[in-house]
Amino acid sequence: MPTPLNGIRVVDLTRILSGPFCTMLLGDMGADVVKVEAPGEGDPIRHAGAAVEGLSWYFAAFNRNKRSVVLDLRAPEGREVLAGLLGQADVLVENFRPGVLAEMGFDDARLQALNPRLVVASINGYGASGPYADRPAFDFVIQAMSGFMSVNGKPDDAPLRSGLPITDLVAGLYAAFGIVNALHARHHTGRGQRVEAAMMNGIMSMFAYLASDYLATGVSPVRCGNDHPITAPYGLFHTADGVIAVAPSTEAILRRFLRELALEHVLEDTRFQTNNLRMRNRADLDALINAQLQSDGQENWVRRLNKAGVPCGLVQDIGQALSDPQVLHQEMVVEMEHPGHGPVRMLGFPVKLSDTPCQLRYPAPPHGAHTQQVLQDWNIAAATLQTTSVTTE
Repeated sequence: MPTPLNGIRVVDLTRILSGPFCTMLLGDMGADVVKVEAPGEGDPIRHAGAAVEGLSWYFAAFNRNKRSVVLDLRAPEGREVLAGLLGQADVLVENFRPGVLAEMGFDDARLQALNPRLVVASINGYGASGPYADRPAFDFVIQAMSGFMSVNGKPDDAPLRSGLPITDLVAGLYAAFGIVNALHARHHTGRGQRVEAAMMNGIMSMFAYLASDYLATGVSPVRCGNDHPITAPYGLFHTADGVIAVAPSTEAILRRFLRELALEHVLEDTRFQTNNLRMRNRADLDALINAQLQSDGQENWVRRLNKAGVPCGLVQDIGQALSDPQVLHQEMVVEMEHPGHGPVRMLGFPVKLSDTPCQLRYPAPPHGAHTQQVLQDWNIAAATLQTTSVTTE
């Protein structure tokens, strides 16, 4: 079956999460992703997270659809082989600190000379220029610096990090998006270009109405827990046997919600006639809603409210979500056989293409397993193979 990026060659110099997530997305779309790792232990994620039969399922999930090559890029011979790969690649992805690639001998001028059609994608913390460009970056720190933590948590509690490594993932997603756009632009210009995705920029682009309201008013948003910062009622509510999440985001949906609870009349109350008034008197309105919800349990309220056209759901843990019939129907949990390790389950493909769907083609590779194969496929000269510090493990 054809894939969207069939024939695209990607040299992947990334490790940990943001870069491997980006190149996983490209591999899922059919690109030939060659993961270049250092001798020794390679990507640290090979040894992180829960392991089954000696295999990190964290590594297996983010490095599927890739082949592994081991090169010692501190040695001239290893850098020579990398130059040979880059001369034939369509895309280079790296997540070093800004300037490290140039220090290795691959500055923009060298890359342009090697391959003017090469798309060079860099993932970093703060961007390649500016006063913070040289700072080391990690998801937790970027969550703090960006303002993201400041709006998470309850009003009287400390700022709260996301349970997900959200800034890494957003940066990887934007990098993949930028790469695909640069490849499309190459059809028109005949040239590659540089793509940059910074963790700080990426997460700040997700602030939506929080940023818009600050830019309009000069007032920073405050933490409001599970309540919506600009709409009421909206959040978690208490039924007879547990909480449910309800999102009445428009006046029409709010009326459906209150009608189902036999509370539509409260909209005549002067405290609740507009959204601004409801925001000011949120606690009073929530108390009325919670009292009505005590008449039935979670499952019945979720069924009744969704049938009435009110977005509503259970608060599920990850295990419940990954077992949810809708999630399973959408194939968001997939299984792949790993030689020597048995079947490995991982998250599926969030983007569904009707004619050229994403595919599971290769399991995450053993360290250096494809070194000789890749260099032969990419026509790196046999004489070079004999003199480099390339290893297969």
